[in-house]
Amino acid sequence: MTVGPAAPRLIDRGELLAALDRAAARKVTIISAPAGSGKTSLLRAWAHQPGRPHQLAVVSVQRDQHDAQQFWLALLDAVRHASATAGRAEPQAATPDFNAPAMVDRVLSELADARGGMTLVIDDLHELNSPEALHQLTRLLMNLPPNVHAMLATRRDVRLRLHQLRLAGQLAEIRAADLRFSEHETRELLDASGIALSAAGAALLHQRTEGWAAGLRLAAISLAGHPDPERFVAEFSGSDRTVAEYLIAEMLDRRPAGVQDLLLRTSLLDRVNGELADVLTGRPGSERILLELEDANAFVESLDPERTWFRYHRLFGDLLRLELRRTLPAEVPALHRRAAEWFIQQGQVVDAIRHTQAAGDWPDAARLLADHSFSLTLDGQAQTMQALVRAFPPGADHSELALVRAMGDLAQGRLDEAAAHLAVAETYAGTTPPGRRRRLQVAIASLKLSLARRRGHLAGVIEQARFLASPVTGPSDEDIALGSDLRAVALMNLGTVEAWSLGLPDAERHLREGAVLAREIGRPYLEVGCLAQLAFAYIFHGAAMPKIQAFATTQRRCREAIALAERYGWGTEPVIAPALMTLAGTMVWLGEFDQGEQWLRRTERALQTDTGPDIRLLLHQAAAILHAGRGRRHEALEEFGAAEHLASQLEGSQALASQMTGWLLATQARLGRPGEARARLAALDDEQAGSGEIRNARAAICLAEGDPSGALGALHDVLDGTAPVLGYTTVIEAHLLAGLAHRELGDQRAANQAAERALALADSDRLVLPFAMTGARELLEALPQHETAHAALLGDILDVLHGSSPAAQEQSSLPPAEQLSPGELRVLRYLPTNLSRPEIAGELSVSVNTVNTHVRSIYAKLQVRDRSSAVQRARELRLLAAGRTR
Repeated sequence: MTVGPAAPRLIDRGELLAALDRAAARKVTIISAPAGSGKTSLLRAWAHQPGRPHQLAVVSVQRDQHDAQQFWLALLDAVRHASATAGRAEPQAATPDFNAPAMVDRVLSELADARGGMTLVIDDLHELNSPEALHQLTRLLMNLPPNVHAMLATRRDVRLRLHQLRLAGQLAEIRAADLRFSEHETRELLDASGIALSAAGAALLHQRTEGWAAGLRLAAISLAGHPDPERFVAEFSGSDRTVAEYLIAEMLDRRPAGVQDLLLRTSLLDRVNGELADVLTGRPGSERILLELEDANAFVESLDPERTWFRYHRLFGDLLRLELRRTLPAEVPALHRRAAEWFIQQGQVVDAIRHTQAAGDWPDAARLLADHSFSLTLDGQAQTMQALVRAFPPGADHSELALVRAMGDLAQGRLDEAAAHLAVAETYAGTTPPGRRRRLQVAIASLKLSLARRRGHLAGVIEQARFLASPVTGPSDEDIALGSDLRAVALMNLGTVEAWSLGLPDAERHLREGAVLAREIGRPYLEVGCLAQLAFAYIFHGAAMPKIQAFATTQRRCREAIALAERYGWGTEPVIAPALMTLAGTMVWLGEFDQGEQWLRRTERALQTDTGPDIRLLLHQAAAILHAGRGRRHEALEEFGAAEHLASQLEGSQALASQMTGWLLATQARLGRPGEARARLAALDDEQAGSGEIRNARAAICLAEGDPSGALGALHDVLDGTAPVLGYTTVIEAHLLAGLAHRELGDQRAANQAAERALALADSDRLVLPFAMTGARELLEALPQHETAHAALLGDILDVLHGSSPAAQEQSSLPPAEQLSPGELRVLRYLPTNLSRPEIAGELSVSVNTVNTHVRSIYAKLQVRDRSSAVQRARELRLLAAGRTR
């Protein structure tokens, strides 16, 4: 079966192509004209001219596109394929935290790297219903590299602020009048189509269509083989729409019944393939018909090189749908249901929901949207979800949509509205059939945990945590039915809340399981989120258990999470902020203040689009301890104040609140304001005042007031282990404060013992910050070098307190191949001391042979022959502090 007479071939519109060539010499060309004006055909003809030097990156905006991310990912993919860098660039994946400015920068970078220039073609721009996407597109167009030109095709003018380009003569505009066929071109089109029409008939056809490309094309199709072409031309007239309806009716009437039926039944689709067309027509063989229709140039075009997906010309599709509603109105809902069922089987949820809505099956549409809301959010389709919600009839009571609305509110930081919608969803979930109840309950509990973390109200969600902890982690049949995306999100939210509330063993387990599941199901965003929170959780677990090198492990985990995020271009996104901030914090604790500051700045960039106060609180706290470690107490107090202000916005107590409050009080006291610190101290409740962190602060206040005995009394319960503490760093701080108190009392022996105990606790992780924050420089300098078992750490700490960085991190003067290994660096720290090699081995808990091996390697890399020369050379390279004995 054939599809009917062939449509006219494209003719050479030389003058219009020349105009487009001239326009291409400017930065941007806008082709704005109504449907059927020939915009797409013109772009194709221009692109396929022989000798076209530029690479072409072509994007067609999907119908009714609401999400900026989908548009920009498609644009980036088109640019990479055009420049043949798709295989070398980092992979792309959707994310709920889309950073549009960063994406524009990435596209601009790819365009700048394109060799030989590139033309960026964006078709159907009028379908882009995202103000954010249009705003960023303006930025892209205003900053195109010199070798790049952009062409935009649209049915109507869109809101792009390109007046500067227009004033600079860098904007070309082609309008409907420019696209209209001349009478001469009309004659050429008829001749090329083999249509015998008199000069008067051709002139009349041009007059009736007013040179409208779609009208002439339809007329040529209808005229081919018509028994009386002259009468046909004389009988139709009217507006573009009237002409199109008339001509499409003529074209359909002349095609076989099977082709007519396929065109009408599939017209309700934005795109169609052979299998889907077979489903809607109830007959096989649709793919062959679609291929023949495209070959006949009958307003059908393929969307992929393999010619498996097709779409109808927008005007053609609109008029076909009008004819479908006129001729087969009773079958339209059933066709939508068949399409929805096919799309859901293919995992194309948005199309399935749209067709379910079009069928009028609103309860089913609400169920589909609620069940897939987590997956759609992860796919970066939050705005599409909200558009689907708005498509429901006003006033309709679909309680399942409360879950979707809660997700939207949570993403926008509207926490009260999110809580209200979650309450509605929770009430509704209790009345649903058991088969769906579990899914809704898991979704609601997961969102409640996310809301609680944002508010800091962790105590109120214990039941949600208990509910999720058991079913989410075990892959039972019921849990698998929940959907892998939902399970992975629930694990991430559960582990995150547990980490923030310091339920650490469970936090690590759930975050690990979430990361593994996310990797299995191909959700890198969730994997990054779990790994980032896992690093955050581990540092406090490690801080509570000394001598396990928690900080080194934490840094490794942070860098693994950051590397994965950077692989997908998320190196400064909110999802990776916990790892960035934790890495910054560990750098500060280790005395690497410059590096810590760099990572804090990167954390700030990652949090520019984050609306919650929770992690910003920790950012201010990290900045505060950085300033305190550098001795900048006024700046530290300001940052502690900002953290305290954010804490006041959070509901319930924070696990880290005592530590932050203690540091704030101690900083006030050290600034000579112990009275203010005492007043704040008196306002604390008994539980918080009894914590080790606050007891340390009370000791710092006593020292500032000249009461060292009072300080020792405040520290008693911390030092004997009866006061609750956040981690062993609090105990290190307590020993240092006790040492300062003993020194004030004139008991140098007790002061030295306290300093030695602090060094012993800090040595496993080589911590520096507690010594800097407490102002322990004179205490440490008074410690006899030959009496300490921690001479290397003592030297590092004194380096920092005198303004240097720890030697372990300074190897920039050595070539990469000659940099010392971590083991060699540990041995190097002991070379300036009087310890023998066996004694060094004992300090490091390694064999003497290992020490000998490291020493030989150190000598070779530093190009020296003895111990004293190695120390001198290491100091020259800033691997050891210069001029001081350890």
